[in-house]
Order: sequence, then C-alpha cells, then structure tokens
Amino acid sequence: MSSSAPSPSSQPAPETDGRRRAAAIRRRAREAEIIAATRALFDARGVRDAQIEDIARAVGINRAIVYRHFTGKEELFALTLVGYLDELRDALAAADGARTSPSDRLAAIVGAFVDYGVSHPAFVDCAQSLMRQSGPELLDEISESALFRLGRGISSCLSILSAALEDGVESGEFTPSADPTLMANTLYASGLGALQLARVGILVKEAAPGVPTVGEISPDQVRSYLVATALAVAGH
Repeated sequence: MSSSAPSPSSQPAPETDGRRRAAAIRRRAREAEIIAATRALFDARGVRDAQIEDIARAVGINRAIVYRHFTGKEELFALTLVGYLDELRDALAAADGARTSPSDRLAAIVGAFVDYGVSHPAFVDCAQSLMRQSGPELLDEISESALFRLGRGISSCLSILSAALEDGVESGEFTPSADPTLMANTLYASGLGALQLARVGILVKEAAPGVPTVGEISPDQVRSYLVATALAVAGH
C-alpha cells in the first residue's frame, strides 16, 4: 500500500523561514545600534546638533540605511526618547518606593524627575522637540509601532505619578479637584519647561515699569518650586 504524502503541517519549516528570522534579528540589532549611537550623540552634543549623517557615521553606515530602519528623524528621536523614559521610570519608582505618605511620595517623585532632567539635558530637549508637534503631525511622521513604544514609555512614568495622586485623594490628603491623569500629564509638560529654565539659569523681570532686568535661578530653586506647585495642584 502506498504511503500518503505528509500533510503540510508536518513538513519541516522551509529554509526561508530561518533566513527571515535571521534577517529580523539582524534588523533589530542594527536598529538598536542606530538608537544607541543617537543617544550617545545626544548626550555628547545635544539634540540640536545631532544630524542623521553624524549618526550614520558613528554606526559606520550611510544615511540611506538609517531611513530603511526608521520613517524619519522624528521616529528615530522618539525611539531614542524611549530609552530616557525607561531610565526615568526606574528613578521615579525608586523615589516613590522610599516614601509612605502621599505628599512625601509626590514630593519625592517630582524631585526625582527634576534631578533626572538636570542630569540628562538631552532628555529635556528630545521630549520638548516631540511635544512641539501636533498629534496629527506625529501620526504622519512616526509609525504606529514607534508611537506605541513612545506612549508606553511616557505612560509608565506618568502612572507612578498618577498612583501617588490617586492614593492621596483616597486617603483624604489631596483634594479631588481634578482628574489625576490630567494632573500628571500637566505636571509632566510644565516640568519639562521648568527644566529648561533651570538649564538657562536666568529669570527675566521688571526692575521698573518697562525696564527689564535679569536674575539668576538655580536647579535647586526650580526643584523646590515644582515640588511646591505639585503639592498645591494636588490640594495638599
């Protein structure tokens, strides 16, 4: 009796599957290499001076290959920001876990945010450069998968802040005057602006009507201000 041919499901995986997996692994490795080079340039020279040509040169490829892996400069910058956000999340979680009361937790979380931003000015630049664009613009310039990774990075940080706000409301220590999610997003956005002020280190004010003058402001002053603002917004 002749044997029947094996069913398609019992056939060994075609050799092309192995090649595809290997190609996918190489692609992910190259993407990680490009992102690492972008982060290194950000930290060394700042976001404004980081050009695609410099990033490609650091990896040892031409700029056309960079655009094979990313839809454009905005997507590459967004995915580089994800790395900063992962580090920020760990810093916020560590600060949160070391405190007990909601007000102490909120103060520690905001303080850790400022400390990280002061130590990583390229994080502030990168985050602000993306926030200058509208949602529809980002959707046009960044792939869905990259936007998901960016959103997950931001939300993982904001969830720590939101949890402290929610616990404060539940305990009666904070006033339930606003949605904790909205408060967390607002504090994040305003915090980025205040970090830029800490870097500049200059306050502008009027010495007399119509006569401007400048004063100094330190990162510690910005830190204290943001902590006090967060507690006030929370109704503490």
